[in-house]
Amino acid sequence: MMKKLLTTAFLASLIASGAQAADDVTLQLKWVTQAQFAGYYVAKAKGFYDEEGLNVTIKPGGPDIAPSQVIAGGGADVVVDWMPSALAAREKGLPLVNIAQPFAASGMMLTCLKETGIKAPADFADKTLGVWFYGNEYPFLSWMSQLGLKTDGSAGGVTVLKQGFNVDPLLQKQAACISTMTYNEYWQVIEAGVSADDLVTFKYQDEGVATLEDGLYVMEEKLADPAFADKMVRFVRASMKGWKYAEANSDEAAMIVLENDETGAQTEEHQKRMMGEIAKLTAGSNGALDVAAAEKTVATLMAGGSDPVITKAPVGAWTSVITDKAVQ
Repeated sequence: MMKKLLTTAFLASLIASGAQAADDVTLQLKWVTQAQFAGYYVAKAKGFYDEEGLNVTIKPGGPDIAPSQVIAGGGADVVVDWMPSALAAREKGLPLVNIAQPFAASGMMLTCLKETGIKAPADFADKTLGVWFYGNEYPFLSWMSQLGLKTDGSAGGVTVLKQGFNVDPLLQKQAACISTMTYNEYWQVIEAGVSADDLVTFKYQDEGVATLEDGLYVMEEKLADPAFADKMVRFVRASMKGWKYAEANSDEAAMIVLENDETGAQTEEHQKRMMGEIAKLTAGSNGALDVAAAEKTVATLMAGGSDPVITKAPVGAWTSVITDKAVQ
């Protein structure tokens, strides 16, 4: 009997130690639970993180959550952020480093009402444009600066409407154009009953002012720890496996996202459509950062005349040490 009890206790200890062996990773998303982050939810649901010995906690974002502030306060190990806001934060003293880039293309655009007469970017002059803030304004400000359009509401410039994360300013005609993503807000406008024929869109990607979006960032000093770096290698490898699965199984990925939406705010139709659009942005990416695209992002942000988003080219703002091992 004693032998049996000892054996049971031994097995229990093995199970406990096995459970403890998984390394914890906390990921802070840039926005709420939606298909924009499907790869991470898929990786968790399909056991890809488990296979890498990781216990991953995914924290949704929101309108008042800045990933850079969360990681600076120790609330996350790794965050999803756009490179413009990460570089702006770095120049201000927060040493964020891009360790992987699942998104190969930008989904950002301005969506305008055709009735305003806007046909080209030059027509933005003297119009009111809806702009997201919390770090999302940087690509817009760079673009306006390159167009020679002031953003202070003065004559010949543009009036910036601080846009909430909705499409109301366009629907209520408070703005001629609003910020939208190809995979989200544009479709909200359509779903609200506005015909695509009544809209004019300007994709940042097409206008030559696209900047990198939805990269993975960590604190620079953390990478000096071999154990942390190894954990990130495994995290990126599993995450990219999740992204490629999501691309190939779009509808299933959307349903996994819905299962993780604790707010119940998302709909199946919207998430499936979003996942289809997101797959276009992650297609062709194995997670490794395209340095040329990063340098183009830097050039775009510095081309701001007297008020650039960043004032000098960053040093050490991205590294391939993680993806060199994760995607080999």
